[in-house]
Amino acid sequence: MYGFLKYWLNVSSPPTPPRPEFDTPWRQVTWSEDKKNEMLKKLKEFQLSTPDVDQLKILLHGPIGAGKSSFINSVHTALQGRSTAVAPANSAAGDSYSFTTKFKFYRLKKDGSGSFYPFVFTDVMGMEHGRSKGVHTDDIISILHGHIKNGYTFNPCCPIDKENPNYISDPSLKDRVHCLVSVLPANKISLTSDDVIHKMKQVREKARDLGIPQVTVMTMVDEACPLVRDDLEKIYTSKKIKEKMQECSNKLGVPMNCIYPVKNYHEKITNDLNADILILMSVTDIISFANDYIEDQIYTE
Repeated sequence: MYGFLKYWLNVSSPPTPPRPEFDTPWRQVTWSEDKKNEMLKKLKEFQLSTPDVDQLKILLHGPIGAGKSSFINSVHTALQGRSTAVAPANSAAGDSYSFTTKFKFYRLKKDGSGSFYPFVFTDVMGMEHGRSKGVHTDDIISILHGHIKNGYTFNPCCPIDKENPNYISDPSLKDRVHCLVSVLPANKISLTSDDVIHKMKQVREKARDLGIPQVTVMTMVDEACPLVRDDLEKIYTSKKIKEKMQECSNKLGVPMNCIYPVKNYHEKITNDLNADILILMSVTDIISFANDYIEDQIYTE
């Protein structure tokens, strides 16, 4: 009887669920004020290595609702140490259109009135599934080349033509994009249509041909993983986040070491140390890659 009961208990016990996190972080991060201040100091002291370019241009692209505009605001918030909103962002759930309609450079304030960092983020209309919806792929490619002026209003039905007053016919290095940032939401990567992914890959391939460095920012990590929602420091022990990063890598063809998971500011109005650190880690590398690119272009042109 005892033997049967022991057997019944063994076969009837539910399997132990797998742990949601690794024992040790698979990417090392120093979560401290000192580390945050070190990155802030590096960015504040950053200077361009050539007078031919006065601003590094960082282009963000991705599907509607990915958090592109919110990422720009979050970068500015991390740099300023207070809540900011330089780029209009939309939080309405279920909206099926891009809130961004114009091509715009966003300068980020530095210390003192009239002082700005020597890099700008450029925001574009979001990509959508199907033709005549969202930003036209050819427009993004024109931006990569430096053909489009700040303030151009996108037309989803057709890309800019050479007769448009916002068209730059002979762009120089300072007009071009110096780093391409693909933005995808961690909680909706699997829901992103193949058509949108195809458009993003087309842009990435053109950037590759031009030698433009590329990274991917994976937003909304807190909505993809409860573990990370409760404790952002667990982002690199979370199996779910690593799984989402791998999915992102597989879809876009981006190496894992070029993917930066972040949590944008969308609820809090005060700075969070861990959120700032993740944002500043991504920005520090983006600026370094962009600066390397312009140096390479100067020596090879």
